[in-house]
Amino acid sequence: MSSLNRRLVVSYVLLVAIAIAAFTIPVAFVLTGQLRGDVETSVKREADAAALLLSTGDAPSWQALARLAEAYEAETPGRLDAVLATGAAPAPMSAPAAPDDHAFRTALAGQVSMDWEYAPAIGEDGLVLAVPARDNTGRVVGAIRVSYPSAPLDARQLQIWGFRAILAVAVLVVAAFLGAFFARRLTRPFRELNKMAGRLRDGDLTARAEESGPVETRTLARTLNNAAETIDTLVRAQRSFIADASHQLRTPLTALRLSLDNIADGVDDPFAHEDITQATAEVVRMSRLVNGLLTLAKAEATISAPESLNVAELIGQRLDAWRGVAADRGVELNPDHADAELLALASPGSLEQVLDNVLSNAIEVSPDRAVVTVSSRREQDRAVIEVCDQGPGMTESERSRAFDRFWRGQGRTGPSGSGLGLAIVKQLVTDDGGTVGLDTGPAGGLCVRIALPFGHRR
Repeated sequence: MSSLNRRLVVSYVLLVAIAIAAFTIPVAFVLTGQLRGDVETSVKREADAAALLLSTGDAPSWQALARLAEAYEAETPGRLDAVLATGAAPAPMSAPAAPDDHAFRTALAGQVSMDWEYAPAIGEDGLVLAVPARDNTGRVVGAIRVSYPSAPLDARQLQIWGFRAILAVAVLVVAAFLGAFFARRLTRPFRELNKMAGRLRDGDLTARAEESGPVETRTLARTLNNAAETIDTLVRAQRSFIADASHQLRTPLTALRLSLDNIADGVDDPFAHEDITQATAEVVRMSRLVNGLLTLAKAEATISAPESLNVAELIGQRLDAWRGVAADRGVELNPDHADAELLALASPGSLEQVLDNVLSNAIEVSPDRAVVTVSSRREQDRAVIEVCDQGPGMTESERSRAFDRFWRGQGRTGPSGSGLGLAIVKQLVTDDGGTVGLDTGPAGGLCVRIALPFGHRR
């Protein structure tokens, strides 16, 4: 899930949680308060009824009071006790537990006592309610005490809070799923725009975004599509110009070189022959420059699907092709493979061209009896190829500019160099999803490090 999706889901769930808390918690408090009030009302009603029976003072009423107390204890978890003003229990009831507690004393003093506290009559916490019993003259003749445990009320309150907590969690889970669903729908246009931007970054200038969703995203998609169309048109025009210009220049350069060769064959003056040789060298350099531009234009214009290639085999083929040139310059080519079965993903022909350009530069700058080492190894999900020479190397500032087009380091490039070799290498490697960098070699020369996605066997 993207960061935007997560923020939307979290915001939605937080809003639902606030709504649940705003409505559920007050309702739960009202319900628990109502339960407590119902218990107090019920206990007060039983106490008042018992006080009427106690206040009459005759034996039948006291017997009815005893039966009421027995029925109350049988049908409820509470207990009903009675005491006369003299401190004795009305017959036939037994003496109450703790007949001199503060609840009885308050009731015998003519006041109602009601507290949630420890009830000695039932041996646990609960509601202790005591009411006075008055005769016809209003004189207090006794007191009734009802003790009701708080455990049943606590259990019921726990059920109320637990049910609402489970319901709240269930609602939040559903809200999270619904939030994720709606967030994905809301952010789908942005994901499409991100995919388009990724394709543009990878060089696919034909990428376009679907103009859907809200007005703002449709406007943004339309703007990006127009920008991509403009960029595509400009880049195509530039590539077409470079390719056409390079192609048109190859024929006259070839003809010019042939003409210079013919002139050189018929000239005996050594000074004139030297001038013709220099001119021929410049024509050769211009031909390489034109060929490099044409190669770079083709590399930019076409992006092929990469395929898995055996790195060791491909390096071996290119080293065999360059071994003769290296021998003529007194340079030894040395392969060093950590894994002979290493595979890399590369477009057909691109890795060969990359190695040719890098080997050409390495051989050209290497002194006599130098060694150019080509190694390969696997690093995580990358196939890494390093070409290290023993030439003059490059400074850090030179390495930062080495991939620029037409850049030629002083003393690092031969007289016929075009300054496009490393630019072509970077273009081809980048098109295949890889990276290329330069570093100082173990022997003080230059190391070209090429990292490509790791390939898989079919």
